[in-house]
Amino acid sequence: MAKKGARELVALICSFCKSQNYITERNKVNMDTKGKGKLQINKFCKTCRKVTPHKETTKLK
Repeated sequence: MAKKGARELVALICSFCKSQNYITERNKVNMDTKGKGKLQINKFCKTCRKVTPHKETTKLK
């Protein structure tokens, strides 16, 4: 079985309604060296019913 040491689970929350919609993995090594900080992806929010920016958070509900 392969090692999964460089990846961590993060939750994505909507920027507008603050609801947690997605859980994904991110590579700690690649994200930290680029200096971008937190992951931000445009995803569909079920509560807002439109595509909104979702930011990463470490708190999983």
